[in-house]
Amino acid sequence: MALDFKVFTLNCWGLAVVSKDRRSRMLAIADMLSVNQFDVVCLQEVWTNRDYNILREKLYNVLPYSHYFYSGVTGSGICILSKHLIEETFFHQWSVNGYIHKLHHGDWWGGKGVGLCRLKVHHETGTYFVNVYSTHFHAEYNRASDDYQAHRVLQAYDTAQFIMLTSGMADLIVLAGDLNTEPGDLAYRVILTVPGLIDAYMKAGNILAEKTSTNESLSNSYTPSSLVKRKILGKRIDYVMYHPGSNVTVDLQKYVLPLPDRVPKQTFSYSDHEAILVELSIVKGTKSPRNCPDEDAKKLVLEECIILCKEALKSISKTKVLYWLGVFILLVLLVISLVLPAVISTRVFDDFPTLFAVLRVFVTTLLMFCFLMATLWSRIEMHGVLSGKLAMEVSLRKIKQTESL
Repeated sequence: MALDFKVFTLNCWGLAVVSKDRRSRMLAIADMLSVNQFDVVCLQEVWTNRDYNILREKLYNVLPYSHYFYSGVTGSGICILSKHLIEETFFHQWSVNGYIHKLHHGDWWGGKGVGLCRLKVHHETGTYFVNVYSTHFHAEYNRASDDYQAHRVLQAYDTAQFIMLTSGMADLIVLAGDLNTEPGDLAYRVILTVPGLIDAYMKAGNILAEKTSTNESLSNSYTPSSLVKRKILGKRIDYVMYHPGSNVTVDLQKYVLPLPDRVPKQTFSYSDHEAILVELSIVKGTKSPRNCPDEDAKKLVLEECIILCKEALKSISKTKVLYWLGVFILLVLLVISLVLPAVISTRVFDDFPTLFAVLRVFVTTLLMFCFLMATLWSRIEMHGVLSGKLAMEVSLRKIKQTESL
């Protein structure tokens, strides 16, 4: 008899103050989950302790085990709720994740990474160990001019390596979350080819259409009206991926977007993202054909990633020079503002002393910012990119050595 394992994932869009109808939507999400039978629920953008506690308390009877991955300043936003015992947990925070000074983006402040919950699933056919990974990659913001592509690709590679190094004893590997990357993008290809994961959507044989958009869907109440009027189809950036263990057969039974367009009796949707439900059938003791990584595809992906990392390192170096230039210019202005009143007698300085004091503070603040960005921050980002690049080169070298044998 097979074990049926149901995975549910949703980006809840739970930003305090900013997200519309957040409180009502969180309660609606909790009510919906409480009347469904899911084995594991992976949620992203649950940014407040209050919202997490609401979910945990309301779902205790159906999903008694839960874990929130605390990280960064605001928390990672990632939590996992499970019907089955959570035996072990671990969170891997990424070394590159946006910029501290871009407050309007905020990814750095969330301390994003990938969370792991190891589940112990009892079934009449035996005990299964399931590694559930949930993550939320850096947002894209502007596809035409993407400043974060290298960060997102490095996050994908980090996640792929983390899965490979922690899943050796698992009967089933599941990755669920908002990857902020579309099919065909480099980050998407990394997460598939390096650990050899299966995209449940592609396995189900679905085709891209309005109903399979997981963000900015035309039927979602929070999709900008400008997109709806022009009938611009949304993006598939939320995923459930999986990989069978060495001694099990895993068959995909269902891939659906399970939620209605609106919360019952309301005019708004559950989130600005769509939820995904994947049902897997697991049979232990029968070895299915392994979805082994395609070494040629993996080689091409790694080579492309290394090129991107080299370009990112050059960009960091250029930005560092610009910050040093800013330091020099601001330092000159600061010195002039201090020396000029002492050597030139003019009523301008005497009549507006407060104004010039404020300007000095402003220039000094900018000077400190440019200095820190040129020294500490550029070094941190450079080391993060360099670390990922070197790891990719190790993997690529291994593939080439195997080919030469």
